[in-house]
Amino acid sequence: MLFLRAFIIGISIAAPVGPIGVLCIRRTLANGKLAGFLSGMGAASADMIYGAVAAFGVSAVTSALIEHTFWLRLFGGGFLLYLGVRTFLEKPAEQAVQTRQGGLFSMYFSTFLLTIANPMTILSFAAIFAGTMIGQETGSPLIMVAGVFVGSAAWWLTLSLGIGAFRERLTPTHMAWINRISGIVITAFGLFALIGGN
Repeated sequence: MLFLRAFIIGISIAAPVGPIGVLCIRRTLANGKLAGFLSGMGAASADMIYGAVAAFGVSAVTSALIEHTFWLRLFGGGFLLYLGVRTFLEKPAEQAVQTRQGGLFSMYFSTFLLTIANPMTILSFAAIFAGTMIGQETGSPLIMVAGVFVGSAAWWLTLSLGIGAFRERLTPTHMAWINRISGIVITAFGLFALIGGN
C-alpha cells in the first residue's frame, strides 16, 4: 500500500508539463522513443535522489541545497536558455537518424542536471514524505523512494511511447515548427527561472 502511494506521488511529480516534459516530447519526436524515455529517466533519477534526501531526513544536505538556491537557479535557467535557443535553431533531418550511444547519454545527463538544479523539488518531497511517513515502519523510506522512482519512470515510459506513436506521421516541416515552439517554451522557462523564480 505504501509503495502504491509512493508510485502515485512519483507520477504526480513527473506529470506536470514543465521544461523537462517539453524537452522529452521534442526529443521523442526528433530522435525516437528511446531518446525520449532516457531523457525522462534523467529526471526520474534526480527525483529519486531528492526523494531519498527527504525520506531519510538528511537535513544538512537539504539546508545546503536551499542555501544555494540562487546559484542552482542561475545554472538551471542558463542551461534552459541554451537548450531553448539550440532547439529553436535546430534544423530537422530529412529522414530519421539513429541516435548514437553518446548522444543518448547526453540526453539522460542533461535532464538529470536540469532537474537536480531545481532545489524547490526537495521542498515538495519533504512535505509529501512528512505527511505520508507518519506512523509507518522503519523500512518505509526505502519503499517510498523506490515507489517514487518507479512511478516517475512509468510516466516517462508512457509519455515516450504515446508521443512516439505520432513520430512517423510528421514531416520535416512539422518538425521545424515543433522545434521552434519547443525552443520558445523552453527559453521562456529559462527566463522565468532567472528573473521570476523568487
